[in-house]
Amino acid sequence: MSFGKPVRPLITLGALGAAAALALTGCAGGSAEAGGSGSGDEAKVSRVTITLTNDGQDACAVSTTKVPAGPVTFTVENESSTAITEVELLQDQRILGEKENLAPGLDAVRFTATLTGGEYQVYCPGAETELTDFTVTGKAASTADSSAATLLRGGATGYATYVDGQVTDMVAAVEQLQQDIDAGDLDAAKTDYANARPFYEHVESDVDGFVKKGFDATDNAGNLDYLIDMRASNLDPAVGWSGFHAVEKDLFQAGRITASTKRTAADLTENVRLLAKLVPTLDYKPEDLANGAAGLLEEVQSNKVTGEEEAYSHIDLVDLAANVEGARQAFAYLKPGLTKLDPTLTKQIAEQFDATNTLMDGHRDADDLGGFATWDAATKRSDANTISQQIQALQDPLSRLAEKVATA
Repeated sequence: MSFGKPVRPLITLGALGAAAALALTGCAGGSAEAGGSGSGDEAKVSRVTITLTNDGQDACAVSTTKVPAGPVTFTVENESSTAITEVELLQDQRILGEKENLAPGLDAVRFTATLTGGEYQVYCPGAETELTDFTVTGKAASTADSSAATLLRGGATGYATYVDGQVTDMVAAVEQLQQDIDAGDLDAAKTDYANARPFYEHVESDVDGFVKKGFDATDNAGNLDYLIDMRASNLDPAVGWSGFHAVEKDLFQAGRITASTKRTAADLTENVRLLAKLVPTLDYKPEDLANGAAGLLEEVQSNKVTGEEEAYSHIDLVDLAANVEGARQAFAYLKPGLTKLDPTLTKQIAEQFDATNTLMDGHRDADDLGGFATWDAATKRSDANTISQQIQALQDPLSRLAEKVATA
């Protein structure tokens, strides 16, 4: 099926900017050593093993914390930790590589990043020690002579690769959801649903403008965002149920998988695959990142804190944390240019993101779907106001970014 252009300008995907050029792989692999091995190009790749365990406390062990500049392959294996379900490679808050849904006992997985010299961190949320410093030796790319506008454009290019990766991972997660629905495995499908949701919530404000060819922009029957993410509160009776939340209703409210559930899951898979084909055509500008970050926080306030988004599964905190993470990534990729434009504002926003992340970490629960506490009525009564106030404290300075970067 062919599609027209997005109804509003979005973002072009390309290689990462000066910080790193990233290539992700989803293949399984065994443990590997730091440093190169083999011959030819393989000898130039540094290899790092990250092992997740629980021997009385949840630990994230990194086999080496110093490698030379160049390609680095990280092999991640969860031996026994139930609290640690993801691993990220960070630099100045930017996610340069990650693996999620790391259940104990599964085969090891890998990602590869080509890194320049500098300081990085391996982040394992839920570990006793969550952050491990990681040093890449060699000459770092200099930005001393770069203008703010150049740095902002480079940030937009780097962020585009992040968006592309999120949509690609969403396709894989939704395919797993459909597979377990087709098999009639209700418990597995519920877990799959919670695992798939964050990918869309990370980037929804960037990929919500596509309308199928032959449909008007106002016709929900052709709006991909509507077909993927419609809620009960905005249901168009002329279109009917579709997407994530139609599946959610069957799994969590009805508590059963029917022939209709299987058809809905298949439609969802088809739509996210189509979205993945379109995402690389998007053309990003720095102000799009700023606007998108603000839009994600507006989603938090309007749909997540209220419990409207996940009305049947009550995993709203999973979505909320994903919205905040997506906004943080947009900001982090703009940060080098923003620091030149307004270092005071940049520092203020970074501090508010840190405060928000600390608040959300207090709601993590490895025993609940998606790794966060269930957003039930009691939790909303006790915590909704605090979360909303902190998001507002973040929104206020973040809302000033779009004009800053558009006029750089």
